[in-house]
Amino acid sequence: MRKFRLIVVATVAAAGVLATAAVASTSKSTISLRKTAVGSVLVAANGRTVYLFTADKGSKSACYGKCAAAWPPLLSAKPTAGAGLSASKLGTTKRKDGKLQVTYSGHPLYYFAPDKKAGDVNGQSVVHFGGTWWVVSAAGEKITSKP
Repeated sequence: MRKFRLIVVATVAAAGVLATAAVASTSKSTISLRKTAVGSVLVAANGRTVYLFTADKGSKSACYGKCAAAWPPLLSAKPTAGAGLSASKLGTTKRKDGKLQVTYSGHPLYYFAPDKKAGDVNGQSVVHFGGTWWVVSAAGEKITSKP
């Protein structure tokens, strides 16, 4: 756990550039499914895993500042559902800065900055910034299995 905290601190310090690239707002983003070490999970168009945050209140994000540097929000004005997902579960929520964050089944979605490649699930079950982070199933539920 100590090693993980060190990685997170280093990541937060260096995440400015990464977060800017990861959350660049696009007009359209496709959310799809990908098999990972914890099962089939939601991923963004770039193949990177997205997570829900248990500290969020309904569809409103509770992750800003340092939290958003480590857990960049998935931003898109018009998300689309890939194969195996329900388009009716996709939506957006307005962040404090007015940008639209993608939601699935009402959960705002986030990347984890230390996930470097498609299919990484390094943020699974991490307790950080006042809540727990979980990958998301096609049903819109958190997946609680460990990698």
